[in-house]
Amino acid sequence: MGRLISILAPIGIIIVVGIGGSVVLNLIKPEPEKADEARAGLNVFAEAVYRGDLELAVKAQGEVRPRREIIVAPQITGRVSYVSPDFIDGGFIKKGQLLVRVEAADYELAVVRARSGVASAEQRLAREIAEAELAVQDIKDLGLDDASPLARREPQLAEARASLEGAKAQLKDAELGLNRTAVYAPFDGRVRERSVDIGQIASAGSALGRIFANDVVEVSLPLDDSEMGRLGLPLAFAASAEKPGPKVTFEATVAGVPRQWTGEVVRTAAAVNSMTRQINVIAEVKDPFGAGADGDAPMAPGLFVNATIEGETIKDVLIAPRGALRGDDQLFIGDAKSGKLSIRTVDLVYSDASGAYVRSGIEAGELAIVSPVQAPFDGMSITVMERLEDGTVKVYDPEDSSDTGTGSETEAAVAATGAEGTPQ
Repeated sequence: MGRLISILAPIGIIIVVGIGGSVVLNLIKPEPEKADEARAGLNVFAEAVYRGDLELAVKAQGEVRPRREIIVAPQITGRVSYVSPDFIDGGFIKKGQLLVRVEAADYELAVVRARSGVASAEQRLAREIAEAELAVQDIKDLGLDDASPLARREPQLAEARASLEGAKAQLKDAELGLNRTAVYAPFDGRVRERSVDIGQIASAGSALGRIFANDVVEVSLPLDDSEMGRLGLPLAFAASAEKPGPKVTFEATVAGVPRQWTGEVVRTAAAVNSMTRQINVIAEVKDPFGAGADGDAPMAPGLFVNATIEGETIKDVLIAPRGALRGDDQLFIGDAKSGKLSIRTVDLVYSDASGAYVRSGIEAGELAIVSPVQAPFDGMSITVMERLEDGTVKVYDPEDSSDTGTGSETEAAVAATGAEGTPQ
């Protein structure tokens, strides 16, 4: 019996202590805090609408090409005796500079022969003039009034004059051939390629190389009808002093460095492309290797450039974030005071990555929703949140209407990425 009591006594003590401890812990534990009831409604991010000016612009791409480019070719046939050291791929040339010379010996001999022919023809004409004068005098001495033109030697005199004119024409032709043994640059420019060297036989019209003028380069920019309208350009446009073309900014990466050049639209193409239904707008950059260059980077032919064409400026429009635009002409507006969503149809002027530009349908200061909203409807309950410039988020609580227009605000620091979605 004593042994049984010694076994049960510790067990009883443990049970009593456990039960007592549980009671004491329940009595002294603090009351749990009650969390505020979560508000009903979808949390959405919004940005304020503001007023500003819309500077319309059109972006396009194109390849730089020289306005003037020709194939260098001789007008006569002969062996090449001289090639200018500047007439080489990438060389700079000046107007009137000798590029290529063909051996002139044959053409010099032709000039000598032609001059001899002229001298002979002049002598013959002088003799015929003298003989004609003698014939006329003889007719007068004989008292003849009906002497024939042949007796007066008129046909012989006309023939001698014609022979002299023919000899002079042959001399001029020989001199022209001699002058054409030298090929000169018709303008200041650069050499794109050369395909001739000393000793080579060059035939008339064969290509010796290709050169282009470096005073002006052009870029053909294809635009559609809406883009032409945005620029205010007619189909048959030609720039003038009274009506200059829109300014164009060209950009490209050269040797790993972003470069920029400035030009202007000078004309439009003559016809619409039947395949693309676009029309080419021609823009020019003057002195691309000098004053028009970006530092040490000229706007060289062959570059593929991005172009931004400046259009007209529309004053005082309403600007909403581009992500707030739904469809073609709708915006979701969040009423921070009531916590309700409002679907607005707006008069959209234009939209791009920087914003949606609206004439009417919203007011400056209203909050345009940029978050995706599933199954939206007018009056839908929402909680509007606005991201501030410092990265914090302002949460508008519509339940506290003591504020003077927007309700009470709560701010919390949040990461700038991943908080906003793409509108649906």
